Amino acid sequence: MAKILVTGGAGFIGSHVVDTYLSAGHTVSIIDDLSTGTRENLNPAAIFHELDIRSDAVAEVFATEKPEVVMHLAAHIDVRRSVEEPLFDADINIRGGLNILECCVKNKVRKILFSSTGGAIYGVQKVLPASESANPEPECHYATSKLSFEHYIALYKRLYDLDYTILRFPNVYGPRQRPDGEAGVCSILSGLMLDGTAPTLFGHGTPLRDYIYVGDIARGAVLALEKGSGETLNMGSGKGTSVRELFDILKEALGFEGEPVLADLRPGEVQESYITGDRAKEVLGWVPEMPLETGLKETAEYIRKQRG
Repeated sequence: MAKILVTGGAGFIGSHVVDTYLSAGHTVSIIDDLSTGTRENLNPAAIFHELDIRSDAVAEVFATEKPEVVMHLAAHIDVRRSVEEPLFDADINIRGGLNILECCVKNKVRKILFSSTGGAIYGVQKVLPASESANPEPECHYATSKLSFEHYIALYKRLYDLDYTILRFPNVYGPRQRPDGEAGVCSILSGLMLDGTAPTLFGHGTPLRDYIYVGDIARGAVLALEKGSGETLNMGSGKGTSVRELFDILKEALGFEGEPVLADLRPGEVQESYITGDRAKEVLGWVPEMPLETGLKETAEYIRKQRG
């Protein structure tokens, strides 16, 4: 069993990863500044440190907890804000990430796992689903900062022999995703419908995205603890689902009677983005298991219960 430090462990994805690590018998500590994560998401069996990943105090956490593996999930993920405030985005995703890498090297961490983005990093591709061999062509600052940090991770492997696995996530959804958050179309649509508000479907509901249930992602993060050395892996289904399809499934699940507002895509967004999962199956033995309709209904019901 390993001692694992999870950055962003109070967040939507991070909290599920923490729960899955703990269920597998690992010892887990968390760094999270609670800017988007919540105390309610924290597993009481994990040790919690309320910190910004850019803080000098992060070094003290590494010295105290002595992690063998770091799962780095903490990030700024708002695409639109990254376009409007690129320095803010880079400060967290690059400078904050470098703080984590430096601490990994100084404290002899065995391996770092990094949650990158398969949903934005490839940009506009002629061939879909995009595979790991596709040339990344980011269309926004958020994706560019994620890609930049991938290069830093590879550099630290060459310079300091810090092992890594980079996991490129598509659109992740599931319970604990905030309907008022900075990302997460499934939960945002659910929240608006529960409020009786007609959601706006950008791109007129036609953009295609790859949606993977958070429990499947957490299971992949466990497999990557011991597998995927030096690999960059897409965690996708290989299938594109339109925003309109999501709306229709959630509308039925929630009993919403309205129709959506249709609008143009916003800056930094692409029309079609979905990715492979073949390499993750080969290297990790991972395949997504949750059917989309079942997962969406589970997500909608969670948000309904949260609303009372």
